[in-house]
Amino acid sequence: MPRRKFAVIGVGQFGSAIAKKLSEKNSEVLAIDIDEEKVESIKDEVSYAVTLDSTDIKALASQNVSEMDAVVVSIGANFQCLLLTTFVLQELNVKRIIVRAQGPTQRKILEKMGVTEILSPEDEVASNIAENLMNPNVLMCMELPDDYEILEVKCPPALHNRTLQDIALREKYKVNLITVLQTKENGEMHIVGVPQSETILHSQDLIVVFGKTANINRFMDINQ
Repeated sequence: MPRRKFAVIGVGQFGSAIAKKLSEKNSEVLAIDIDEEKVESIKDEVSYAVTLDSTDIKALASQNVSEMDAVVVSIGANFQCLLLTTFVLQELNVKRIIVRAQGPTQRKILEKMGVTEILSPEDEVASNIAENLMNPNVLMCMELPDDYEILEVKCPPALHNRTLQDIALREKYKVNLITVLQTKENGEMHIVGVPQSETILHSQDLIVVFGKTANINRFMDINQ
């Protein structure tokens, strides 16, 4: 299988983290930023790193971004630059454009431009922190449209040493169990995979559940 090609425009803390992760997964990554110092700091960890003005259509075209599987725009400090860069990528017919938005106003503007893949890491972090403050057993919360969410949580006490068939998450709570992370004797976490009806939950397990927010809250309240 040929290596997938990605470009990341704006390699601050968030953009550089994405670029490095893509590289670790054996992708061909082009890192772009107008700040030469940022480009220098990442050049040894990606396939290519280039200093240029991403609002310049000729400069971006010279990097063959239209041939990329996807381009991530993660310019954080200058929203006007982010918008112009996104517009240039659209003009170059980039097949997949993923843009970082900071707040609902930026998201709405990007949606008006026709951007369908928008990242809001600050909102996700805020949501996770809020959930953890309300319930310290919640480790991760991903809010989804239509009042659905995915929650990673420490196995509630009422579920310890019980099988999934006995717990009957779907029947009793209208909640689906996606997977279970179990702690082995060496302290490492391992994913069970697709849980079966005979899978037993233990006190050290983490469970990942999906469902309506109201149903998940009810499930958590009953089983604590």
